[in-house]
Amino acid sequence: MDNRGEFLVAIMNNWADFRILSEDLWYRIPVASSPKPWPPTWLGFYQTKVFKDEAFAVKYYGRVRGITVKRRYELFPNESPNPKSDREYYQIHLHSLDRLRQPIYSRRMRRIVFIPTTSDKFHKAVEINDLYDESPLEDRLWAEFKRLDIAAERQWYLKVANSRYYLDFAVFCQNGAVDIEADGDTWHTDPMRVPQDNRRFNDLQSAGWRILRFNGEQIHNAVADYCVPKITEMINGLGGLREERLVSRTFYPTSEGIVQQLALFEEPMDYDPD
Repeated sequence: MDNRGEFLVAIMNNWADFRILSEDLWYRIPVASSPKPWPPTWLGFYQTKVFKDEAFAVKYYGRVRGITVKRRYELFPNESPNPKSDREYYQIHLHSLDRLRQPIYSRRMRRIVFIPTTSDKFHKAVEINDLYDESPLEDRLWAEFKRLDIAAERQWYLKVANSRYYLDFAVFCQNGAVDIEADGDTWHTDPMRVPQDNRRFNDLQSAGWRILRFNGEQIHNAVADYCVPKITEMINGLGGLREERLVSRTFYPTSEGIVQQLALFEEPMDYDPD
């Protein structure tokens, strides 16, 4: 059973909407820009910088009680007429507004509008990138990034010239950034995508991005032997990961797999059997 989209994480970017949510238990999404798949069974809320101490995190969520379509003037009858007055919105009513014990934070304090995900991923998520549910191939690569503590960003939004792109994974290094794509077999057999992909490749290259692409066979059968070494080789070639450390982390291969080079003054983790 495909549960993608049963849980929708949506942006919460002002106090007025938060008061409506907390007091009246409803949230609105423009019909014209509603995410797919639709409708959700649960809603979570990603709070932006206006919330200060609670910013750039998901702390609140609720189960959907019902969804109706309303025009803006019906939702806000005291609002002065304006160009948005006739716009249609989904008015999403919740049973209750609950608070997570452990908030789901964004490491890079990203601007996020919608993340369709599953209930399982939502309740297991430690940080925002754990929520994404685009494909099993991406999940497999994401597991490797987490294992190696590579702070990649999933579905990274990028605007180049007049084009907008979402990168499967963005990895930021000292001397550049890498776009890492997990391409399914269908993507490779679709000739209609060739011109579009050429433009995308050229746009990203002109903006200074390095690009790595891996297909399904490589990710399924050679993620440790091929994909990870290529990724870490690219990171090393760009001066290591860009992090808040005294020395950038790089990676080197051993007989047991890829190993990180510890930053200056960083000590290995102690093991206490008790």
